[in-house]
Amino acid sequence: MSEDAAPSATVGRAPQRRGRRPGAPDTRAAILAAARTSFAATGFAGTSIRSVAAAAGVDPALVHHYFGTKDDLFLAALELRVDPRVARLPVLEGGPEHAGRRIMELFVSVWDDEETRLPLLALVRGAVEPGGARLVQDGFFRLVLRPIGDAFDLDQPDRRMALVASQLFGLIVVRYVLALEPLASAPASELVATYAPVLQGYLTAPLP
Repeated sequence: MSEDAAPSATVGRAPQRRGRRPGAPDTRAAILAAARTSFAATGFAGTSIRSVAAAAGVDPALVHHYFGTKDDLFLAALELRVDPRVARLPVLEGGPEHAGRRIMELFVSVWDDEETRLPLLALVRGAVEPGGARLVQDGFFRLVLRPIGDAFDLDQPDRRMALVASQLFGLIVVRYVLALEPLASAPASELVATYAPVLQGYLTAPLP
């Protein structure tokens, strides 16, 4: 089984595995602890199923059995309630035209939902801790934004998606972390109308 095999989930929520034993709590906890440590220290690219298994003292097949692919293990380590690989799919529909609006609609649908927002807030607040920034970068940029830039075949995709990320992270801090008014209580429709043209410019307008 490839560590980076594509998932087959079809819903936005993080997939709930069926037909697998839940596993001994101590074993699962040891695997997740080893995974979090490795992802934080060396990033997604520097982490392997084998290295996580070795650190947890288990066979690599057991990691696959409990968590599936490396992407699945990464999402489990982040404790997210939404699978970004699935959530990003509506953004890709229709190509780059109006993609700024679709990104904003996805953004507010996830962040305005308390159930999905709380784990994300914990992840963002942890960005100042050792290794936290790497987890945020891999979780947000690698799993959500970079695939969008690649799918649209944009020129300078990393630069464009970094600009998108700067806008979204700024909004996360102002609206959800600092709760600065009037943005903290602004309706979702207002946020979409305000920020979608800005994001669209980052995506498709000529860059300076």
